Amino acid sequence: MKESYVDLVNIRRKVFAKIAEMAYEDVELQELEKASFEIIPGEVAHFRDSVFRERAIVDERLRLTMGLDARKPIEFHRVTDGIVDEDVENTLFLEPLVNVITSACEACPTKAYVVTDNCRKCLAHPCVNVCPVNAVSIGKDRAVIDQAKCIKCGRCKETCPYSAIVVYERPCAAVCGVNAIGSDYLGRAEINQSKCVSCGRCVTHCPFGAISDKSQIYQLVKSLKKEKNSYAIIAPSFLGQFGPLASPVQIFEGIKQLGFKEVLEVSLGADITTLHEAKEYLKRVPLEIPYMGTSCCNSWTLMVKKLFPDQADYISDSASPMVETAKHIKKMNPDAVITFIGPCISKKLEALREEVKGFVHYVITFEELMGMFVAKGVELSEIEVSKEIQDASTLGRGYAIAGGVAEAVKTTAQLLDPTRDIQVEGASTLQDCVKLMRMAKSGKKNGYLLEGMACPGGCIAGPGTIASMNRVKRAVADFKNKAEYKTPLDNLHIDSSLRNQEPPL
Repeated sequence: MKESYVDLVNIRRKVFAKIAEMAYEDVELQELEKASFEIIPGEVAHFRDSVFRERAIVDERLRLTMGLDARKPIEFHRVTDGIVDEDVENTLFLEPLVNVITSACEACPTKAYVVTDNCRKCLAHPCVNVCPVNAVSIGKDRAVIDQAKCIKCGRCKETCPYSAIVVYERPCAAVCGVNAIGSDYLGRAEINQSKCVSCGRCVTHCPFGAISDKSQIYQLVKSLKKEKNSYAIIAPSFLGQFGPLASPVQIFEGIKQLGFKEVLEVSLGADITTLHEAKEYLKRVPLEIPYMGTSCCNSWTLMVKKLFPDQADYISDSASPMVETAKHIKKMNPDAVITFIGPCISKKLEALREEVKGFVHYVITFEELMGMFVAKGVELSEIEVSKEIQDASTLGRGYAIAGGVAEAVKTTAQLLDPTRDIQVEGASTLQDCVKLMRMAKSGKKNGYLLEGMACPGGCIAGPGTIASMNRVKRAVADFKNKAEYKTPLDNLHIDSSLRNQEPPL
């Protein structure tokens, strides 16, 4: 979607860059009132019915990027309403993370089956015959579907020999694997926060850019200007995100130019998580629990807790690679202020947990990082570097791609106990994750190691990515193969005590 939604990506980047620029240059927050005029200049609308609506939507984007809530357009307000100058630098966003910008939503029609001009009014009338609620009839020119009666079963579409019946659905709802997208009284998208797991798929698929997540860019930049112990930890899917001319080392050096003291791969923490989960699986399955799910994808674990609460205990108790990497840094430098950079917006919620927020202080996406590069004038391809990165193992770097987590855990578990035969199964997209959990709950996956990923293909297709999934997949695979250490066990000189440590149950 990134390649074809260029206009939306450009607007988002301009907003991120503007907020980062204001933070770096200590611009008064009242200047936010003018920002939408700089981002959407002139008098002629380019994307909406009026330039005033375009600016109103950008105003809401600016607020979300500051970590504030988006508002409904039913009362007078200023862009800066709710911003308190003395607190904004330290105030982090509050839930809900994912918000609908109602002024941007076009109230797309909900799911419906429609007969097209390709209908031949055939003699057999299969569409009429298979409809269980008599919603299909033959009109003057074609078959007609009574939307008031239709139950959206799709039988008419499946049986039509001319493929004359099509189904359409609002993009945000179609991609939501937990059915969290509903409608307000005007038909605009509305998120049921009790169901939402903040996977961000609706954010990437709305063609009007009407759904967005909150950001910590402003607060992070202010922190970077004050703190001397700022560390960045970057997810393994960073490869290929910033163009073919930007090498991994150049990306790391570019991040340092933003104000960070040091940059580490989260793949390092993946090695630690791998060992924990391998030991946990060997100890608990099948003696204590029937199967075990991996723990690295926060939206997957949230989905299990919300939709399958009786199965939540079967998800690994091990901390995610993000948290393990941060813990490793804290052992070296207890005063470290740590920022996670990755493809995921759900990690922003994970960092708010009581047991996590003492280790991970800020979370931004690759897309937000690019906005910071733009604001700071960092050109990655022009950075001169010489050294290579050797933080993680081959398997640790494979976490970015669907199947990589299960592969790492299985391989490590069998190194620890060669007698164990471990079956694995994975799912990427929440729709498939839900199906997998239904089978697991019914007892069909007993003994398995289950890997759940909310995004198709894994983290390489996260909502905070910039580049195409295929390009990133190739770059990750190439970088993975360059890793010096072949297994997490080989790489755990970083914390040799983990070899004999019990899993965190």
